[in-house]
Amino acid sequence: MNVGIVGASGYSGELLVRLLLGHPRVSLARVTSRQHAGKGVAEVIPELRGRDSGLTFVDSDPDALAGDAAVDLWFLALPHGVAASFAVPLVAAGRKVIDLSADFRLNSPEVYRHYYGSEHPAPDLLAKSVYVLPEFTPADSWKQTPLVAAPGCYPTSILLPLLPLLGEKLLSGRNISIASFSGVSGAGRKVAEDYLFCERAESAKAYGIPHHRHLSEIEEQLGVAAGAPVVVQFVPHLAPMRRGIATTIVTPANGTSLEALYACWRRAYEGRPFVHLLPPGQTPDTRLVTGTNRLDLSAVYDERTDNFVIVSAEDNLMKGASGQAVQIMNLWSGYEETDGLL
Repeated sequence: MNVGIVGASGYSGELLVRLLLGHPRVSLARVTSRQHAGKGVAEVIPELRGRDSGLTFVDSDPDALAGDAAVDLWFLALPHGVAASFAVPLVAAGRKVIDLSADFRLNSPEVYRHYYGSEHPAPDLLAKSVYVLPEFTPADSWKQTPLVAAPGCYPTSILLPLLPLLGEKLLSGRNISIASFSGVSGAGRKVAEDYLFCERAESAKAYGIPHHRHLSEIEEQLGVAAGAPVVVQFVPHLAPMRRGIATTIVTPANGTSLEALYACWRRAYEGRPFVHLLPPGQTPDTRLVTGTNRLDLSAVYDERTDNFVIVSAEDNLMKGASGQAVQIMNLWSGYEETDGLL
């Protein structure tokens, strides 16, 4: 299968280039970048010298790409609001699309407007898109869709621990408090004061409170699993590291034992190669998941507060973005789930 990447020069786009060039079942046929159109991939991403297959960046023109019959599936590694302008003509042309932006993660245009501050750019396409968290979204609900919305980085670290527990009613869905720490690459490749080395080195800070944009996605998906609205307290932080997300979730135990919690996780993720359960008391470490498509996960029960403390760690650019997108492509196309990722 021939695949292409729109926006291949950002952090997620570059990582997609690396992963897809090494994928055993696909051929990376097109990479686009308005900034680098006409340049060779190895010129822009020197780490790929000798592996770039002679690829050259082409201009990011939505109509031209839609008319490119040589590409079967496109990855959109673009900012929200921009991705939809490519998704519309590509889907209309019969191409498969995996969108890494937020444009199709929410079911409601009104919620999108509230959290993203603008009208949804393609509300008519929402009905044709499916939000896919590979370990949790039923395969028969999305295999025939033309457009897949890949989850955000923070939500992945939160939803994988909580969705099975809410789905089996082991948690009430009330009084859930979440703190997440992200490496600065999660903000994308941009020049802004908060992301300069001198500002972030030896410094961590909370931001985006109380209504970070990913909160909308988190609460919508938790509500679907619980069968009722779920409201959580979510506090994201910038951490002095390049990659990684560490998330801590504090939730009332709701009468559930730690053994029952782990049994639920084992049922949900048995045989799934990218969710790894650690024993109680052994906490995940971002250093150990960087460069992998794995989410590490553990929990302890605090008798004093009658709370579970659940901790997860992932690479925000892999399981939180590009790696998960390749995982989705593998499942969508009938390949091994681990192809190109191990």
